[in-house]
Amino acid sequence: MDKFSFLNAAHTAYFADLYDQYLQNPDSVEPSWRAFFQGYDFGSENFGLNGEIIEGVSTQIPEHVQKEFHVVRLIDGYRMRGHLFTKTNPVRDRRTYSPTLDLSNFDLSDNDLDTVFNAGEILGIGAQTLREIVAHLERIYCSSIGVEYMYLRNPEVIKWWQDQLNRNDNQPNFSVETKKYILSKLNQAVTFENFLQTKYVGQKRFSLEGGESLIPAVSNVLFYAVEKYGVKECVLGMAHRGRLSTLVNIFRKPLHELFSEFEGKDFEDENIDGDVKYHLGLTLDKTYQNGKNIKMNLVPNPSHLETVAPVAEGITRAKIDSDYDGDNSKIIPIIVHGDAAIAGQGVVYEVAQMSQLNGYKTGGTIHIVVNNQIGFTTNYLDARSSTYCTDVAKVTLSPVLHVNADDAEAVVHAVELALEYRMRYKKDVYIDLLGYRKYGHNEGDEPRFTQPKLYKNIAKHPNPFKIYSDKLIAENTVDKGYVDNIVSNFKDTLEAEYNKAKEAVSSKVREFMQERWQGFERKGIDAMLVSEDTKYPKNKLENISKIVSTVPDGVKFLRKAERILEGRSKMVFESDTLDWGMAETLAYGSLMEEGYNIRISGQDVERGTFSHRHAILRDEVSEERINLLNTNPENKGKMDIYNSFLSEYGVLGFDYGYAMANPNTLTIWEAQFGDFSNGAQIIFDQYLSAAEDKWKSQNGIVVLLPHGYEGQGSEHSSARIERYLQLCGEDNMIVADCTTPANFFHLLRRQMKRDYRKPLIVFTPKSLLRHPKAVSSINELASGHFQEVINDTISPNAVKKLVFCTGKFYYDLLEAREELNRQDVALIRIEQLFPLHLEKIQEAINLYPNVENYIWAQEEPKNMGAWSFMAQRMDLVKLEVCSRPYSSVPAPGSSTRDKRRQQRVINAVFDKE
Repeated sequence: MDKFSFLNAAHTAYFADLYDQYLQNPDSVEPSWRAFFQGYDFGSENFGLNGEIIEGVSTQIPEHVQKEFHVVRLIDGYRMRGHLFTKTNPVRDRRTYSPTLDLSNFDLSDNDLDTVFNAGEILGIGAQTLREIVAHLERIYCSSIGVEYMYLRNPEVIKWWQDQLNRNDNQPNFSVETKKYILSKLNQAVTFENFLQTKYVGQKRFSLEGGESLIPAVSNVLFYAVEKYGVKECVLGMAHRGRLSTLVNIFRKPLHELFSEFEGKDFEDENIDGDVKYHLGLTLDKTYQNGKNIKMNLVPNPSHLETVAPVAEGITRAKIDSDYDGDNSKIIPIIVHGDAAIAGQGVVYEVAQMSQLNGYKTGGTIHIVVNNQIGFTTNYLDARSSTYCTDVAKVTLSPVLHVNADDAEAVVHAVELALEYRMRYKKDVYIDLLGYRKYGHNEGDEPRFTQPKLYKNIAKHPNPFKIYSDKLIAENTVDKGYVDNIVSNFKDTLEAEYNKAKEAVSSKVREFMQERWQGFERKGIDAMLVSEDTKYPKNKLENISKIVSTVPDGVKFLRKAERILEGRSKMVFESDTLDWGMAETLAYGSLMEEGYNIRISGQDVERGTFSHRHAILRDEVSEERINLLNTNPENKGKMDIYNSFLSEYGVLGFDYGYAMANPNTLTIWEAQFGDFSNGAQIIFDQYLSAAEDKWKSQNGIVVLLPHGYEGQGSEHSSARIERYLQLCGEDNMIVADCTTPANFFHLLRRQMKRDYRKPLIVFTPKSLLRHPKAVSSINELASGHFQEVINDTISPNAVKKLVFCTGKFYYDLLEAREELNRQDVALIRIEQLFPLHLEKIQEAINLYPNVENYIWAQEEPKNMGAWSFMAQRMDLVKLEVCSRPYSSVPAPGSSTRDKRRQQRVINAVFDKE
């Protein structure tokens, strides 16, 4: 005993606290103590507490000290595993987990329950009996809130969570006023859903019944954010479940407008097709009774569940950049998920991974999962492999609070904790709101087909309002008359609005974030064909050229980088042959001088996949990132360019959201290769091509898709032009395939100079980036304009065959024509594929009076590329096609075979065997 006699000389609370620190972060304790605890743990875990084999450790530690260590381990066990043993599931028995938190698993027993242990001081309750310590731990970790936070790795953050949870035993302690407010929001949620169920039986509404506590949760977190932290704005993204209740009970959408939509009345605006009621968004400026304001944005969304998450994040980041000078404490993104969706949709992982990246972070997101414990008809056991639907949170070491949705006060308490964490640490936090879904997936389903036992329990389960009102009546906070009165009053409101809707003749789609779009008009196809003044003075272009070709004072670039700058200077001031990269740079620089901001993101965009851009250079000594465009003293705007993580879906969604909130920022997403865009197809289908027609939402995002057949195989040849052209209808987007740097320059400038916004898809070159003929003069930038159609320059009277083409294939055909000296074949470049400028095409056709054949020539297979589109849309002449044959792949893997097929198409154009 002499070896460890010092353990008798000090208060055991000191050892318990030190051991607790060691368990959480071994490196935080002094090395000799760390060695002691390691020896103790080794003896305890490997040889039991009799420990004779480990001489000088367990057997020589006084028993009362050992018992203190056991209690510390018990406390640590609750912290790490308590969430597995909570009362958070209102309608199911929890799955069993092992080991449990039984005393015997910590070498304690019932005989120790009345023994006082100083380890209680770790919990802030002082020396207490084991019985009281356990009761305290049960209240904190095993009641209506289960908390996962011990994996966070940062000891300071773990300590913060422990302090918060120890305060009031993690039990809410609300004022009477707050309790009444929670009750009122629950009443609105429950009564609203009951009303819809009565009036619109069987209609889809994706009701919130079983998860109604979402409404007081979001309402309170917004009020708390404004009151305590001075938050000015919120961006809320959510799918359908509970969306209608959120629209009317939080965003104050006029009830009669919603009821008109249920009545199926047509939209008052003939120029849009609108969308179903549970996809629509809304913006609200709300003033609380204390006079403080918050702007609230509920983002419109499609049926693709989690797709709205990156869009909401992009909107938030845009507002942080433009409205709040980079201060992310003034705006909060909240994403509401479904349990099956958060576990099953890959974009959730993408959004999680972007949360702390420089180009995409928004200061932390509050994620709330409306956990129905079922996905459509799929049981949760078949919906994921992870323990919890929220386990994606662990990827980014984000804390998770699992809450019983029936305990309204616990729900509100949890979201307030989550908000405090987000505001303090600027990181994501997840709330798993465990409830149920009262009806089938869409109210027309019969859920008992697949979950008969579960729905027997649900059928007799009281709703959260009944549970909470009974609780408040029992504690004398309110009486039954108060409860009946608030229910009756809200029912009267609903009935009055319902009658008002009966008189309405149409429905309306309210514009989302309409204040961001002041001065922009929605315009149609005619306006899209009007030329825009995109000229920029030559002397100013030359000044920008000097800036982007000069090494700043005090900076040392790599020699290769300096040669790139020298090359830029020669293009402008010596040879007057600007390549693609230089024209693109000058487009950005000119727009920045005019007050527009530039944002570009995507994989490797700083340098460019094909090393053509080099927007960011690094100081060889300090490795500082330098964007020469931002050093221009004439700038009124700035440029941000970010290499993205390896994502298409999430990043394009984010940048789409960014463009949605910042119409005066040229927002660009560039795919590493054009075909990579297929990973983001949902964003193209549901947002870019359709949002204006569904939600009146304009968007000026630019998508750059490298395209061209250079023998690189199936995956890196085609950007799938046909897919984007198939999406084109009416006036929804612009699709271009430029052949000259000057035309690209004017196209980018035109995108911002117009007083409306349409998404722009550009098929950009690869080999043409350095093609000796794909160059432009600075005068073409200074005095030209965007050309939807570029005519040939050969003598028109000799032409017998008029060939229409687009993009890089033009140069292949031009080279062949020069080799063959064929002056009877004219090449007309269609630079803008949609909308087709048929008037200009007709003008070109009229110049050639002796044409016998009109050809559409493309390097893609016949079932791909622009041929099908041109055959449908260009009815000015009878078109024939020269292309590769029908194929299931865009191109062969063999470069030799690819060249052979390419040559066959060229031969066909020139009637050469």
